[in-house]
Amino acid sequence: MKKLKVCSVFGTRPEAIKMAPVALELARRPQIDHKIVVTGQHRAMLDQMLSLFGLKPDIDLNIMLDRQTLTQVTTRALEGMERALETISPDIVLVHGDTTTSFVGALASYYARIPVGHVEAGLRTGDRYNPFPEEMNRAMIDSLADILLAPTSGARDTLLAENKRTENIFVTGNTVIDALLLAAEMSAPSALPDGVPEDARIILVEAHRRENLGAPMREICLGLRDIAEKRSDVHIVFPAHLNPAVKDVAREILGGLPRAHILPPQDYLPFVSLMKRARLILTDSGGVQEEAPSLKTPVLVLRKVTERPEAVAAGAAAVIGPDREKIFSFASRLLDDEAFYASMTRGSNPYGDGLASRRIADFLLYKFNHAQSRPDEFASLENA
Repeated sequence: MKKLKVCSVFGTRPEAIKMAPVALELARRPQIDHKIVVTGQHRAMLDQMLSLFGLKPDIDLNIMLDRQTLTQVTTRALEGMERALETISPDIVLVHGDTTTSFVGALASYYARIPVGHVEAGLRTGDRYNPFPEEMNRAMIDSLADILLAPTSGARDTLLAENKRTENIFVTGNTVIDALLLAAEMSAPSALPDGVPEDARIILVEAHRRENLGAPMREICLGLRDIAEKRSDVHIVFPAHLNPAVKDVAREILGGLPRAHILPPQDYLPFVSLMKRARLILTDSGGVQEEAPSLKTPVLVLRKVTERPEAVAAGAAAVIGPDREKIFSFASRLLDDEAFYASMTRGSNPYGDGLASRRIADFLLYKFNHAQSRPDEFASLENA
């Protein structure tokens, strides 16, 4: 039988992390001819992930420009994807999540009448501008996709409520857990900043979303300053995004405080090490919300809403928004109240078991008639 030609498209660090285990699994399957196209939407951070997981793109569009706008990313990626798809002529294109690269990959494939598979389908906040532009990206991708690879049963239910066809939806678990388990097997140097004692209690911060730039980022940093000034038992570690709207605000408000450490962006392995080491994490990142429950680290979500409600329902995360007072009060409670802390660390991760990539490969082979029986889905843990 002719091999199934699968093309995976990604262009940012988060996509590369979550698609790396999928790419590795597809490359292992003798029935699949797998190709990788990267846009280079995030250049340096993408290249770090490709190197870490040993992935080599078949086509690199290299679209990144300094201070690029969403329109520039979209138009440059769309023109490049048209050429890439003509060259590869795949049977199906896989895109991931909610980036502009993923939306363009799905749109270009639709224009070329090539089926689209959406990894991490079905996530919604219900607010089209929160997060922006990710919320509309993922909704549009799901409208374009022929195969909807939902990470949880909750995401599947969302897709069904939007009248997506049942036979095209498959619950896989989240591939970020696959990547996390791969990373946990790799050795990583300590990422603790100089001057942080080995036994120190650490609050790890990761904030960069567009909707948190400006006044919300100042509010976040002021909340962190309150903690640093009032809690002598805590060190704050903030790997600040390269965007000046993040790093400059962080340095202005937190710079000079002895227990606040502003770091450059961390490679994936050192960041996983920091997540494992942290007492708690404050983040507006979607991936961190999914990873931290596997590491038994509580998460305070610096957003008004989250499209990942399973960890909140399981008690492993709390949505507090970019709110100065809530940042201080919730963090203090997690530092002082052992029973409350235990309540946020005792459950299983509702997002995955490390086998999502295997399920994705199995389902693709089933849908394209390379396997006779539909594979088993991920038994989502959010209601366990």
